[in-house]
Amino acid sequence: ALFGDVKADDIGWYEQLMRINLWGSVWCTHAALPYLKQSRGSIVAVSSLAGLIGVPGRTAYSASNAGLQALSAGMSSAALMAGNSVILKHASQTLLVGERFAEAFRRANLPEGLFQNLVLEHASTALAIVSGDIQQVNFTGSVEAGKIVQQATLTGFIGTGLELGGKDPAYVRADADLEHAVENLVDGSFFNSGQSCCAVERIYVDQKIYPAFVERFAELTRQYVLGNPLDEATTLGPMVSPAAADFVRGQIADALAEGAKALIDPKAFPADTPGSAYLAPQVLVDVTHEMSVMRDESFGPVVGIMPVTGDDEAIALMNDSEFGLSASIWTEDLAAAERLGNEIATGTVFMNRCDYLDPALAWTGVKNSGRGVTLSRLGYEHLTRAKSFHLRHEI
Repeated sequence: ALFGDVKADDIGWYEQLMRINLWGSVWCTHAALPYLKQSRGSIVAVSSLAGLIGVPGRTAYSASNAGLQALSAGMSSAALMAGNSVILKHASQTLLVGERFAEAFRRANLPEGLFQNLVLEHASTALAIVSGDIQQVNFTGSVEAGKIVQQATLTGFIGTGLELGGKDPAYVRADADLEHAVENLVDGSFFNSGQSCCAVERIYVDQKIYPAFVERFAELTRQYVLGNPLDEATTLGPMVSPAAADFVRGQIADALAEGAKALIDPKAFPADTPGSAYLAPQVLVDVTHEMSVMRDESFGPVVGIMPVTGDDEAIALMNDSEFGLSASIWTEDLAAAERLGNEIATGTVFMNRCDYLDPALAWTGVKNSGRGVTLSRLGYEHLTRAKSFHLRHEI
């Protein structure tokens, strides 16, 4: 129903997305050329995987924002540029996204069959993985689903790239630019209704600036307009499904029952109705790590904020998680950011920014956030296979 007012042939935005991702892949390829062509004086020819790369995944975005499927586009375009053919199996909630990718590639005159978008249920997807024709599987989704994909690949020597859950933390030091930190962390928490793999889901603030930070953070959050994403006045859209919204509602209710305090009144957001996919943003204080909202991935518009006494407590709390996708440090001290970043168990460390990708930097996770690398020259290691030639042509 959310696609009701969107024309099926309106794929201009997707063509633009293809260009953006192809340019990012070209940039990565350019940066990787010296690395790919030569290694320690031996001639190395880097070939493609000579097979199919499957890119199944649970969508990370609501149907209203389905155009933001840059992750699938990035993986697909990079794999194609590495010389592989690609199968995309999109999430059941956003099947039109896969169709539009396929149409955009068709308009770009990609050879027929090189990119295929398939509509499959889970059982058929598993059969495709073990068919013997798939050489690499890249998956974005939950930890549980990632384990299933990994298990399916054990029947053969199939490579996997798994981007799974996240509970990304932010630490605001006493020397941070308060206005900058508030503005960017509100956006990092609620962008796409919190449905981003690297959304900020927990914030630790130095106790010296904690009161001022919380007050301004809540004030800015109250300015969101929750509603139909096709309405230009809307700044916060729905979640992917009523069930996803109800999960977050449950986390909030449990936290409040355990002593947390909510700073946002849901009644100020009329579109937030029980049982719907529309959920008001929520800011929680007086939270602890015993609460699900600070421990389990929310993937929705809620964030918990805790005061800390300093760097040591902040790092301990940031690392107290089964996940490790990205983390951000807000400070004016570059040396401190580098030092603290080395102590955080995470794939990416940001300083004074969050929820951002750079094609030159590896995108990866640790712990239950998954395995493998996308972006950067390292991302091509999963999309290519080295082949060495020792040619003695003078005897």
